[in-house]
Amino acid sequence: MLRRTARLALSTAVAAAAAVIVLPAQAHAATVVVDTTAELDAAISGASAGTVIQVRGGTYYPTETLQSTADGTSSSPVTLTAYGSETVKVDGSSLPSGDWIFKLTADYWNVSNITFQNSPDSAVVCQSCTGTNWSNIKTVNGGDSGFTLTGDGTVNNTVRNIDSYGHYDAANHGENADGVAVKFGSGTGNLITGARLYNNSDDGIDLWSFSSPVTIEHTWSFGNGKNRWSDSAFAGDGNGYKLGGDGEVVAHVVNNSAAWDDAGNGFTENSNRGALVINRTTAYANGKYGYYFATNSAKLGKNLAVSNGSAAVSKGSSVTSSGNNWDAGVATPSFRSTDATTTYNARSSSGTLPATTFLTTGSTTIGATMN
Repeated sequence: MLRRTARLALSTAVAAAAAVIVLPAQAHAATVVVDTTAELDAAISGASAGTVIQVRGGTYYPTETLQSTADGTSSSPVTLTAYGSETVKVDGSSLPSGDWIFKLTADYWNVSNITFQNSPDSAVVCQSCTGTNWSNIKTVNGGDSGFTLTGDGTVNNTVRNIDSYGHYDAANHGENADGVAVKFGSGTGNLITGARLYNNSDDGIDLWSFSSPVTIEHTWSFGNGKNRWSDSAFAGDGNGYKLGGDGEVVAHVVNNSAAWDDAGNGFTENSNRGALVINRTTAYANGKYGYYFATNSAKLGKNLAVSNGSAAVSKGSSVTSSGNNWDAGVATPSFRSTDATTTYNARSSSGTLPATTFLTTGSTTIGATMN
């Protein structure tokens, strides 16, 4: 009887052990719902791989830069997003002079559906980040560039459907504040898509001193470089797409994008001698050239330039130009509309650019499709 009991106990123990092995406890990523600035700060600084931070609707006023160095992973990113469809604004007007609203020095974060506004300096800075995704965010009325990727090791980041506007750096008389800046760094696989960059004191997008190719597509850049701040020493350049500078030789790519009503050039090499690729874009009514590539070895194809202040294009002997409306035998199609009002409309429910007939032509061979 004792031996039978012992055997039964042993069998039960083995079965229990097997159950532990077969059915291990599952790790669950933390979901944190925040509704105060202090909670938001703590959630961001305390995040780890898999953390989901959901921010309740309202306006948050941090008194120090929100920042994190905590990495997610490709399979378990950190997520920072609005709670459901609620409207979230992070306002930098209580920050000390010169501060940023949000600084990320980390990999594999997904940030979406948040507005960063009224920053004393840059609104959002992602430094040496890998694998981050920024979707349906806004950066508005800051004291320097709205959104910045910077630093070596800036790899495979995607900025999708951003609105960035109204930025002005008073100390430099508007010389530095861009809508999006990818500057002072390196790293492949970075993509800007679906951006709307407008009414910034300097450029719509600036790739100054970034030594690896950046891809820009389905983007609008307009109204940049105009002195909207009554600055008597105003110094903003006002290029729609500033595609280099500081001696870097790099082949950035711009596809299916448009520049209009910028004070400077629509698209410019900015001294970058690399083999830039500019394909199916439109430059309309910019203050200087539609396309300025005087020293570059750019490949310009199927682009449309109309009513720009200096001329349609300035191109050097190393430029390959084909299928553009300034090339021989290429007709200039008529625009369906030159009224830009609808380009300010709300984005679609999925975050894509608003529907418009502005600068569309119906052509399948030349110019931006404006979507």
